[in-house]
Amino acid sequence: MTQSTKKIIAIDAFGGDKGPAAALGGINQFLYQYGEEKVFFRIFGDAQILNRILSKYPRVMRNCVVVDAPDIIKPTDKIRDVIRHAQNTSMYMAINDVRMGNSSVVISAGNTGVLMSLSKLALKTIEGISRPAITTMLPSGNGDSRVVGLDLGANVQCSAENLFDFAILGSVYAEVIGNMKKPKLGILNIGEETTKGRDTLKELNDVLMAHRDKLPYDYIGFVEGNDVTAGVVQVVVTDGFTGNVMLKTVEGTAKMVSRVLKANLKGSLLALVGSFFLVHVFKRLKHKLDPRSYAGATFLGLNGFSVKTHGNSDALAFANSIKYAADLSHANLNNKIAKRASELSAIRSELQPTE
Repeated sequence: MTQSTKKIIAIDAFGGDKGPAAALGGINQFLYQYGEEKVFFRIFGDAQILNRILSKYPRVMRNCVVVDAPDIIKPTDKIRDVIRHAQNTSMYMAINDVRMGNSSVVISAGNTGVLMSLSKLALKTIEGISRPAITTMLPSGNGDSRVVGLDLGANVQCSAENLFDFAILGSVYAEVIGNMKKPKLGILNIGEETTKGRDTLKELNDVLMAHRDKLPYDYIGFVEGNDVTAGVVQVVVTDGFTGNVMLKTVEGTAKMVSRVLKANLKGSLLALVGSFFLVHVFKRLKHKLDPRSYAGATFLGLNGFSVKTHGNSDALAFANSIKYAADLSHANLNNKIAKRASELSAIRSELQPTE
C-alpha cells in the first residue's frame, strides 16, 4: 500500500509534558500492534530533535515525514497571547495540515484551550452545529461498555441550543464510533425530576420530551452523576464546566480504585495468593479503568478532526490516541452529523437561540 492510499495523521510532537519521545514511542507501538499498511504520519516539531529520536525507531521512519516547526506552545500559554503568533508552532502547523487536506486528523497533547481555539479557527464548525464539543468515551456499566460524554471542557457556559447540538454530536458519535444502535441519551442534572436544574436544562428537556418519538436517539430525560458510570445512559450531555469535573472525577476514581487494590493486596498474604487466581479479572479491570485506554478526546463538530490526548500522555496513551484517531478518520462521521443537524433543525428552532 502506497503513502497516497493510507490515512494520514498529523502529530504535534512537542505538545505534551513528556515531549517528542512519548509521541514517537506511541507511533512505534501503534505500528507494531496494528501494522504499517493503513496509516502514515506527518510529524511536526523541531526537525533536528525529531530526527535524532527517530533513529531509534526504523519502523516509524518508514512511515512518516518530519515537518520542521521551530516554535512550541507551552501548557501555561494564554490563548490571547499565542493566537496571533502561532503560525510557526508545531500545534498550529499540524492543525493547518488538516485544513489544507494533507492529513485527515491531528493529534496533540498540548494546551487544551489553545488547541480548541486554533482548531475552531482553522477548521470551522460543521453547518447546522453552533459549537464544537470535547467528546470521548468513559468507562461505564459492565464488561467493555462505555458512555459517550460531552462537552468535557470546551464550552463553560451553554445555551439550550448548544446542548441540543451536543446531543446530535454525541448520538452520531455513539452510533458510528461506539456501535450503539439508537443510544440512550440523557441530560446531566442535579436530579431526575423535571422541576430541578437550571432553566436552560428545563427548556431543553421540555422540547426533547415533546418530540421524543421523532428523535433518532432514545431520550431518557435527566440523569444524575451516579448514572454516568452505572450503565443507565449511553450518551450524557452537559456543559463544559460540569463535563470537565465529571471527567476528572471518573479518572480520579479509577486511580483510587487501583491504589486501594494494590495496597490491600500487598497488605495480606492470603489476598496476594488469591490474586493469582483472579489475574485475568484484574487485567480486564485495569484496562477498563486505566485513563490511557481512552486517551483520545476529539473536538467534535468541526470540519476536520482534532484529537486531544492527556498532557502527561506516555507512549501507550499516544498509541491508543492514534488508534482512536485512525477510527475517526475511517468513519463518515461529519457527513452524518451535518445530515442529522438538518433533519432536526425544525425541532431545534423551538429553543432560544444562542446569544
